[in-house]
Amino acid sequence: MIAEILRILLGAYLVLSLALAITYLARRRLTLGEWFFWGGLALIIPVFGPFFVISARPGPRQPSRRPHLPK
Repeated sequence: MIAEILRILLGAYLVLSLALAITYLARRRLTLGEWFFWGGLALIIPVFGPFFVISARPGPRQPSRRPHLPK
């Protein structure tokens, strides 16, 4: 019984983490190839893949928002 509960929790975690990674990728400006690469990475590496995808921050870099100090 405990093993079944753990399997269900692991499956739920995998689905939720993959959904989180796909949602994150949908908000980034990526080419189709980049989107498939990062989405595939999230699928291929089951537990840590979504964390790698989000921590890599794929897509174009955002300009820094620090105010420029006058010289």
